[in-house]
Amino acid sequence: MEQARYYVCKSCYSQVPSGHKFCGKCGTPTEFGEEGLETDYYGSMQASGKAKLILIKGEGMDGISYHLNSSEHIAGRSEGAILFTEDQWLSPKHANFYYNEQDLFVRDEGSVNGIFYRIRGSLNISFGSTFMCGEQIFRIDQVDNVEEEPDSDGTYFYSSPKHESSFKIVQILEGGVTGMVVHAKENRIVVGREGCDMNFPNDPYISGHHVQIEHSSGNVILTDLDSKNGTFVKIDQEQKLGHGDYVFLGKQLLRVEITP
Repeated sequence: MEQARYYVCKSCYSQVPSGHKFCGKCGTPTEFGEEGLETDYYGSMQASGKAKLILIKGEGMDGISYHLNSSEHIAGRSEGAILFTEDQWLSPKHANFYYNEQDLFVRDEGSVNGIFYRIRGSLNISFGSTFMCGEQIFRIDQVDNVEEEPDSDGTYFYSSPKHESSFKIVQILEGGVTGMVVHAKENRIVVGREGCDMNFPNDPYISGHHVQIEHSSGNVILTDLDSKNGTFVKIDQEQKLGHGDYVFLGKQLLRVEITP
């Protein structure tokens, strides 16, 4: 205990009382003095009550941060303060992160591909809504009721058996082309990597059972099934953001952090 009160000088090996910055015998800086001489890193400060956006890189690692200390912050491919010049899926002026009183919002600035917001648990959405899980984009559509009638000569069109369904999920491919289409059975569709109604075994970012879409009592309910990478819904115009929220702009995933 007595030795713990002292620091041994690296030059003359004399005992120096704990906390002293220099050796009293030879003047050599101690470890306490060396710490005091270190230069602090200078950087942009995040103002209290303001937010910052953190770019998420591969494997969930944090990348560059963008401090939102002004009233508005334009993000896009070639316009604004937050630029991703190599992202071909971003419009030149894509989104605006802005404050309304003390709250942070993001607004779509007429972009081609929109803004996707990560849901928490379940969310009521409407027909025509677009959502994303893994690398897949989907749209939720109502099913048109088609009356089966025979041709003019009394012949019926031959096809696969049809079951009752209140909605369908349409996969949207690059260029806006329609991909897989699945009609709901018993008013529910589950999307995932395997063992679901819509399966994407080659998508490494989709969980086994990723998201459920259900039509109940006139409501369309989108539920994330505790997936690893989350489910994102395309916002209509603007969305209020809170601490820990995630948004997709083009191919860029950003996390929101707000200082208390």
